Formats: sequence, structure tokens, C-alpha cells
Amino acid sequence: MDAHDIDTRLIDSAFALIAERGWFGLSLGEAARNAGFEPAEARARMPDRGAMLACFGKLADQAALDGALTDGPVRDRLFDIVMRRIDFLQARRAGMLALLQGLQNDPASALFLATALRSSMRQMLDAVGVQTSGLRGHLRVHGMALLWLATVRAWKDDTSEDLSQTMAALDTALTRAGQAENTMSDLLCHRRAAVETLESRPDDSAVIAPTGEAADTGA
Repeated sequence: MDAHDIDTRLIDSAFALIAERGWFGLSLGEAARNAGFEPAEARARMPDRGAMLACFGKLADQAALDGALTDGPVRDRLFDIVMRRIDFLQARRAGMLALLQGLQNDPASALFLATALRSSMRQMLDAVGVQTSGLRGHLRVHGMALLWLATVRAWKDDTSEDLSQTMAALDTALTRAGQAENTMSDLLCHRRAAVETLESRPDDSAVIAPTGEAADTGA
């Protein structure tokens, strides 16, 4: 059994307990025993809840990235990779819903996940060939995080077997993201044009008198 299999078994056991008892009822030692591991052995991999959440996020990222589309329109690739991550949540639905409920009363863990989310969204954008460097990349990562959160909100209330409501919400979010990308491109083009205009203007210092007063231009 490799590290990935061990982590998956521990996470599945932990989320089964969360589904049963809620986020605050989770015992990592009990989750380890239920998964067939000694608590000390499991503690070496997941010493606390933060480490468990980090491991969960890492496995979710892997599930999204493994087998993701590498060609076709960017929109299709984004749709595919987001739904792959949603499928990972869906496989642990009861525990995930209980976790989201518990996080409302655990701001420290919620902040930890919010911080980790940016890294996950950056990886997903990189995987589909969207640049994430510079100011534009920073805004794209932020937009991807908003897209993910909108999709998760729809998924929480989606009881359909095929997750049709979730996919519809994702489709809408992708449309809005495309519109935002076009707006950002227009703004950057206008900014670039304004800078080029300023750089091409003649030096205004020629009409300033040496004393710092405006020279007589005959006006």
C-alpha cells in the first residue's frame, strides 16, 4: 500500500466520522483505527485536523488534475477539471456537508482552507494552460476561486443523481468568468494605450521657465 492509498483510507475514515458526528466530533485516533491503522502510525501522516484538511485538499487536487483534458477550448477544460474535483467531494458528500456546516463555527480552519484554496485554483488554471503570473494571473486565480465557491454552493443543494444543477451553475459561472476576462482584457488594452500616449507626448518642461514659473507663451 503506497502513501496515496494510506492517505485516501485515512481521509475516507475521517469523513465517515464527520458525517456521523460532525466536524467537532471527529477523533483522528478513532478514524485511524477504523481505517485499520494504529493511531501512532496515522499521527505521523496527519498529526492534527489542519494536516488532515491539507491532505484532503491535496487528494482533491490530484483527483482534479489526473486525467484532466489537455486539449480543446479552455472553457471545456475548465469545466472538466472543476467537475473532477466536485466528483471527489461527491464521493464523500455526507462528510463534506457536515464539514462545511462545522466550519461556520471554526474560523481558524475556515481561514486555513481559504488560504489553501488559492494554491489549488492556481494549479487547476496552470493545468489547463491559463497563465497565472503577474497582476492578470492574480486576478484570474481570484476569479477561479469565486467560480469554485459558486459551484460548491450549487452542489450543496443538488440532490440529482447526475449533478445537473451543479453543472448548470458551473456553466453559468464560466460564462461570467469569460465576460470578466474580456472586460479585464479591454481595461488592460486601454491602460496600455494611455501609457503609450503619455510616453509619446512632447516634454512639457520646455514651456516651464527656469525659475519654475510658467513662461510667456504669448497667450
